Amino acid sequence: MKKPIRILAVSVLVISISLFVLSIGARISGIYINTTPSLPVGFYKVVDEPIASGAYVAFCPPQNAVFDMARDRSYINQGNCHGGYGLLLKRVFAQSGDRVSIDQAGIFVNGEHLPNSAQLKADAEGQALPRYRLQAVVNDSGYLLLSDVNPQSFDARYFGLIARDQIQHVVYPLFTWSH
Repeated sequence: MKKPIRILAVSVLVISISLFVLSIGARISGIYINTTPSLPVGFYKVVDEPIASGAYVAFCPPQNAVFDMARDRSYINQGNCHGGYGLLLKRVFAQSGDRVSIDQAGIFVNGEHLPNSAQLKADAEGQALPRYRLQAVVNDSGYLLLSDVNPQSFDARYFGLIARDQIQHVVYPLFTWSH
């Protein structure tokens, strides 16, 4: 009976090491693996393109109380960004010159209501979520980043605009699938 247990243990070890090496190889080659429901699950490749409305971007959140709460509540992963935050992938919905309004009803860009952008009062555990409000024209260094596929996403409706220097890469979906 010890032999099947040993084979299982070795198999688990080999699979774990393989996944670890694969994730390092993907990162070195500029590929991000998205497993969160904020964007379609799949593989995203770093591309040399300008940040534009509709683009997907990878960014390090600014270190502040809202992102500390998000990390502590596991809305975002821990990682190598300042504050111990993980890199986030979101879509650009507004940039320089766009008029943005954020309130409990949702996010409006140039007067158009964005789908799935209404703020929730509480998370799945019943904990209160931030009440972010904004009425502004986006300046040259700001971007509105959010998910249009997940109404529970932790995104701009709770933290507002993200500065250009927080954005690490523009990424392009290589292979994605539905949740």
